[in-house]
Amino acid sequence: QLQASGGGLVQAGGSLTLSCAASGLTFSTYAMGWFRQSPGTERDFVAAISLNEGSTHYADSVKGRFTISRDNAKITLQMNSLKPEDTAVYYCAATTSRWFTANSMNYWGEGTLVTVSS
Repeated sequence: QLQASGGGLVQAGGSLTLSCAASGLTFSTYAMGWFRQSPGTERDFVAAISLNEGSTHYADSVKGRFTISRDNAKITLQMNSLKPEDTAVYYCAATTSRWFTANSMNYWGEGTLVTVSS
């Protein structure tokens, strides 16, 4: 199971940190990451980190502003310089697939809402 937390309301330019705690799975064997979804849109990739922390990947829209990390059965998404267009429900996810796409995830956490006001 994945349990996400840390969402909330922040002004544009501010920061938030999302966390996702994993339980009931062998954490070290899963690539982990985040997707986000706004009303009426598809669930989009945000960031991912490989199972051995060897590599990280980001959507172009968040590069340079978001940082993903993992440690002790938890992943963290540090979000800086937030923009109103970052407003969405954020979902953590885990996969054993080499592809980090929404269709390839083995586990999903419940979403946490991030709202960025202008």
